[in-house]
This record gives sequence, structure tokens and C-alpha cells, in this order.
Amino acid sequence: MSFENLPPLLAQALAERGYAAPTPVQAAAIAPESAGRDLIVSARTGSGKTVAFGLALAEALLEATGGSPLVDRPLALVIAPTRELALQVSRELAWLYAGAGLRIATCVGGMDASKERRALDSGPAIVVGTPGRLRDHIERGALDLSALIGVVLDEADEMLDMGFREDLEEILDASPESRRTLLFSATMPREIVRLAERYQRDALRLQLADADRGHDDISYQAVVVGPSEIENAVVNLLRYHEAESAICFCATREAVRRLHATLQNRGFGVVALSGEHSQSERNAALQAIRDRRARVCVATDVAARGIDLPTLSLVIHVDTPRDAETLQHRSGRTGRAGKKGTAAILVPFNRRRRVEGMLRGAQIAAEWIDAPTAEAIRAMDHVRLMDKLTAPTEYDEADRALAAELLQRMAPEDIAAALVQAHRAKLPEPEELLVNTPEAREKAKAEKHRPGFEDTVWFKMSIGRRQNAEPRWLLPLICRRGHVTRGEIGAIRVGPNESWFQIPRDIAPKFAATLQRTRSDDDDQDAILIEQSAEGPRMEARENRKQFAPKVHARPFNRGPGGNGPGDGKFRGKPKGKPGFKPGPKPGGAKRP
Repeated sequence: MSFENLPPLLAQALAERGYAAPTPVQAAAIAPESAGRDLIVSARTGSGKTVAFGLALAEALLEATGGSPLVDRPLALVIAPTRELALQVSRELAWLYAGAGLRIATCVGGMDASKERRALDSGPAIVVGTPGRLRDHIERGALDLSALIGVVLDEADEMLDMGFREDLEEILDASPESRRTLLFSATMPREIVRLAERYQRDALRLQLADADRGHDDISYQAVVVGPSEIENAVVNLLRYHEAESAICFCATREAVRRLHATLQNRGFGVVALSGEHSQSERNAALQAIRDRRARVCVATDVAARGIDLPTLSLVIHVDTPRDAETLQHRSGRTGRAGKKGTAAILVPFNRRRRVEGMLRGAQIAAEWIDAPTAEAIRAMDHVRLMDKLTAPTEYDEADRALAAELLQRMAPEDIAAALVQAHRAKLPEPEELLVNTPEAREKAKAEKHRPGFEDTVWFKMSIGRRQNAEPRWLLPLICRRGHVTRGEIGAIRVGPNESWFQIPRDIAPKFAATLQRTRSDDDDQDAILIEQSAEGPRMEARENRKQFAPKVHARPFNRGPGGNGPGDGKFRGKPKGKPGFKPGPKPGGAKRP
């Protein structure tokens, strides 16, 4: 199928953009059986949906305008979940309808509402906006939907997830019943089906997402890491792939702030996107990615909606996606327009089963790997550097003259070494990660022990947390009483009533004898009993748990006859409170019941 049957102005615009043939979703939208009908289109992110609904409404729009670029009231309305997506849709429709001269107004939160109202008064044929801002303009009388011939809900599933149901219903109720309603969504949950049943008539369903399920252009990797190694794994993944641009997804704003600061400190060119950033800050961040002043974007799911970065080839799921749909939405930022991309899911040990189930539900075959090691990253750096330096390049005369002068002053090997050193100085250092095997983790844990503390003896002190004991003041007390240095004291454990510490076995006898000599009842600290412990802190911890376990009342609540009914829910146990405390009268002289 081709674009031959389209109006010449649109066919020319598509040809100038390099469109030789329609994508599957575009072909379905302009097929004869779709003409004039309401549509429910299930297609993945990056499949050309914007151009698809632009073409679906083209014939009716051009006929209604009659060749005039200005109209009294908007003819088409496009609703998108986020500001970035709305702005992206507006840009796509602008070049598609540039030849026809149709005006497009954009209404999104965070922008100047007065300028938007002036744009709505200028006669736009198409209005693109977010649900909240469009609803605000409708209620203020700035947006008249009475002449609409088509409404498009782009990524409707995400709008419902974000709580825009009431806004969408008010907008659709304000539009004429004769309109066409085109509903585009990557997934089709039950809420979308109910919305379609209410606001569409005899809708044609186009199921195009299943054929591309899992994104054939995306390579999925499940990276197994320790929970404490997540940030280091992100660093190594970014360094290993050295993508032209990458996005790291976090679950919360706080996580975005933390990872953004970490990557910035490591030397990455990084920007952040979350709900706490203003529209101008978001625009500046995205422009930095497009200008290649930054290569990494750290973002939350909602903030990244609508981001279209042609150079994005790596997506890292730093926090585990909440479901398969979120996984696909996140990953769909890459692998667009036929380009290849990689989606890496960081999988802590304790979440492996959950991620395996999620991948099965999404019908995604992921490669299970360990995070790249420092050695693997250096090997990739070597390959990339050799490719870069040996690539054919044109040099001007000034560069060649400088090179000749350098050869007179330095040996060729020294010049090459300086070039390599200058290149490596720009790259952040990779992180050393623990090997993901039980044996390696135990070995690494054992290697963390301080030298000289392989064989130790536990000593016990007769004070604990109930006496406000803390390691910071127990340490100098132990040094003074036992005539040892800080370096000769191992681990310190503080219990409820007692504390323990380690002393190397070879100096333990001398230490114990010194404790006996320095004990005195004349000083409170010198009177503290310190003696060798045969059991250590583990046995004492178990005894304390038994001693201080909370006591449970046999029947704290009235459950009704037999103790199984709902009862009145009133507490029947012993009242707790300060001794001697009695509730006083209520304010205003009212007596307590």
C-alpha cells in the first residue's frame, strides 16, 4: 500500500519527510473499511500513530475548511496525557498540514494560559492539549467544541491511569455526538473498553499491537544485581553501551534526584525529568539531550511520557516496572522507526521471580545476564577507541602542520599514548561489582574482614541501649580500661541491657587481666563490669527476644457469641495509659460518655 490516494498536499509532505510507504497502523487508519468510522486502535509506542490519526481525519478536515486556512471553531481535537506528548503531536501535525495552511493550537499545563486563549481565538483548525488544560479552557468559554468533526484520544490507557477520567468525560460530553472518535492505546484494559462503549458508535477495532508484541526492534536484557549494587550497575551499563542517548527510569522523584546526583558526580552528562520540574526546566533538559550536551536522562514514568528522542538507543529500568504494560511503555522510548534499541531491566535477587512472571505475561524473551564488569567495559573502550581513531577522516593543513611539529618533539608512541590518555580522561570510571554467585559473595564478605581479626574473642559489658550505650563512647572506654588501641577492637554490638565487642585471641588474656586491674567502684565507668563472653551476642539476642516479646491478650476484642461474630469492635483488654491519668471533661462542659 502507498500514499497515492491521499490529497496531494499531504502526499508531498510525507515524501519530503522520507515516508515511502505507510506503517501498518497508518495503512489500517486510511484503509477503505476505516473511512468515516470510529476506531479503536491498539498499537505500540513508536509505530507512527500520530501520522495515522492525522491521515484518518485529513479528508474530512480539508473538505470542511474548503481551502481556507482559518475556521470559526476548531474542527479536530487531540487529547494527550502529558505536555511532552502533546507538544510532539502538535509538531508532527504541523508539518503534515503545512501545505494546507491549517493552524494548530496547543494547550498544555505549565504554559501561559492567556497566550493559549489568544491562539484559540486566531482560528485554529486543530487543537492539541492535555485533559486538565483543555477542560479549563472549555469551562472558561475559550474553547468551543460544537463544530468538531473528530476527537482523538492518544494513549488513552495512560490518561486513565493518571486519573483523567472525569476530564475526558467532560470534554467528550461537550463535543457533538456526530463527531468521529479515534481511540489509540498501546494496551486495552477493561477501563478503555468501557470508555469506548460509552462514547463510540459501531467502532472498528484495529489490533496491531500483538504482532509487534515485545518490540522486535528492542533487545531485552534482565541484569541480575545485588540490591546494594543498583547504582553501580547503572554506571557500568551506561559505560558499557556508551549509547548516543539513554534514559534511566525510576519509580519516585526522590529516586530521580538521588540517581541524577550520583551520575553527575561520576562525570556523566545527565539531566533529570520528574513532576517537580517546571515546563521550562523540562524543555531545557530535553533540548540538552537533543543538542548532545547531555547523553543520559533520569526520569519517572509519567514525566517521560511523550519523549521522542531519535538518538535514544538504551533504556534502563532502574526500579522494577509495576506491570507488563509499564515495562512496554518505558521500553518503547527506544527501538522506534525501525531503529534498534536495548532495554535493560535491573533485577535484584529478591525480585527475580516477579520479573520472570512479568516477562512471561508480556511475551518477552529477555537475555539474563550479569552487570558488565570493569574488564568488559575497558575491552569495549579499546574497540571503540580503535574504531574512532582509525576511521577515515579529512584533516586540514593546520592540523597536519601541528602533527608534524609534534613528531619533531615527541616519539610517535608517546603521541599515540597521549591521545589515548586524553580520550580516556573524558570517560567516567567503571565500578567494581560483586560477582553474582553464592560462592563469590561469601568470598567477598570474608575479604571484608579486617586483617588480624580472623580469630577473635567476644567480651561482654554490663550496659546496653537501656543505659544509653553507644559505640562512639564505648570505644574510648574499652581502650582506657583494657589499655588497647582503637585498631585492636573489632566489631561492637549493643544490646538492650548488655554490649559485646571483639578482641583478637592472641591479646585477649592480657586484655582480660588489665580489665581486672582497672576496675574500681570509685568511678561509674570504671565500675562497669567487662568480662569475656562464651556465647557472644547471638545467644543473648535470642534470650532478649523471649524476655521482651509483647504479651497478647487472649480476647482483646468482643467478637460476639462464640468469639466468631463481628461484635461491637470495642477493646476489652486492660487499658493502657500513664499511672494516675484520668480523662477530663470534653471542652464546653460536655460530659464524657
